[in-house]
Amino acid sequence: MSEHTTSQKPYAVQRTDEEWRAALTPAEYKVLRQAGTEPAFRGEYTDTKTEGVYSCRACGAELFRSDTKFESHCGWPSFYSPLAGDSVEYIEDRSFGMKRVEVRCATCGSHLGHVFEGEGYDTPTDQRYCINSISLRLQPAAEPSTTED
Repeated sequence: MSEHTTSQKPYAVQRTDEEWRAALTPAEYKVLRQAGTEPAFRGEYTDTKTEGVYSCRACGAELFRSDTKFESHCGWPSFYSPLAGDSVEYIEDRSFGMKRVEVRCATCGSHLGHVFEGEGYDTPTDQRYCINSISLRLQPAAEPSTTED
């Protein structure tokens, strides 16, 4: 049984459970709304190097930029910082007999993954936002237009 602390925050995007189930695939629902975890090394964005913005798959809120993504070799996309301090929220997670910090979308409350500190990665923040690919949608950066005179 999970021991997730629930947020008392009112989210800008709110839907009933039935609306979430209709809007998401069963796998997306399990991760985003039930704090599940996708299998390691199978996610769509684990090894992606495409430049762009990663948004919440449930509500579309912008969460991370590709320039903060790094290779942690943990099996899930890793970022060293969210897009802005208020784009995610942090919830204490005591599931599975450990104390972790869950990361949720601050706009809709969907589960994204967890953040870890002090692991020794060579990043500006010494943090690893370990995020499920299925929680994200990548919007590639626009290609610069080339014009000929």
